[in-house]
Amino acid sequence: MSKEQLSWFNLPGISTPVKALFTGYIIVVGLGLMMAGLQIMMTHGMADGKVGISVDDIVYSYYGNKSGSKLESKLNGSMKANAPAEERLTIIKWARNGADKTEWEAKIKPITEKRCAMCHAHMPTKRVDKFETIAELAEVDKGASFASLARVSHIHLFGIAFIFFFVGLIFSLSVGFNKWIKAGLIFFPFLFLIVDVSSWWLTKINPHFAWFVIIGGAGYSLAAMVMLFSSLYQMWIMPFRKQFPTDNTMKD
Repeated sequence: MSKEQLSWFNLPGISTPVKALFTGYIIVVGLGLMMAGLQIMMTHGMADGKVGISVDDIVYSYYGNKSGSKLESKLNGSMKANAPAEERLTIIKWARNGADKTEWEAKIKPITEKRCAMCHAHMPTKRVDKFETIAELAEVDKGASFASLARVSHIHLFGIAFIFFFVGLIFSLSVGFNKWIKAGLIFFPFLFLIVDVSSWWLTKINPHFAWFVIIGGAGYSLAAMVMLFSSLYQMWIMPFRKQFPTDNTMKD
């Protein structure tokens, strides 16, 4: 097939039904990336008790907070708004003093039943109104376990790679880009994804790698956004501008 016969096979020239297919996918993926960002902000982003992603958030999430328990980190972080300061302090002191079972029945269990049980009731492994569960959380915070990292890593790598494959496939039909710039934009999300997931494991071992988690996540998000918006522009706005050129374009 000649180059002229294939000249229509690009984002500005594809048929309207195919544009609709690509656009629907791009919109849903874009919303999915925003929801993923929101989920990160509401979980990892509150690990240090402050809104927004910071290096401390990453360190607490993967390396842990060796100066306290996971229970304390949660009460001062993402769970801070769910109980008044006095009750949170009572639980934290109990955890620091060795999580005594007798004191649990008298002072701590009533608080967890009042403040925590309704949200954790549907999560059997996180029933913080049970002594065995909360006693485990009261131990020194060692961050994410290697087992949980393995589980989340393979899901993340498989799932996000599929998203980037189709985003890159659509963007590969764009026009006007240098071939090496286009190839780089298509490849960068996969590279930054590897940096992101690898940094989880490295941060678990050494907290100084936390910066690479932020760099990896920001890198693949930025590259994906460039491809998504460029693809939408070339499918819908570029043909319109060619069909109805501005006065300056007509003069040129």
